[in-house]
Amino acid sequence: MQHNPWIYLLVMAGVTYLIRVLPLTLIRREIKNVTIRSFLFYVPYVTLAVMTFPAILSATQSTWSALAALLAGIALAWFGASLFQVSVLCCVVVFLLELFL
Repeated sequence: MQHNPWIYLLVMAGVTYLIRVLPLTLIRREIKNVTIRSFLFYVPYVTLAVMTFPAILSATQSTWSALAALLAGIALAWFGASLFQVSVLCCVVVFLLELFL
């Protein structure tokens, strides 16, 4: 049975196009529902987190050093550090843990 990759590509493009176009054509007026607006506000952040989280845990040689850096980064960000400071701390934590363990 021969599989044609062009069929897969066309189906994928069609689905992606429909997902992006249907909301524009079906929703003509401003969304006033607070719950839906809140949901739509957080969609980009959740999408970024879902794509980033697995990469964080698999980017190092040890999952434990990645987890330690993730927790250290969350703690530093919680206390108001900048993105640069958080990234430097995470790199230092991973470097030290993989150097000594």
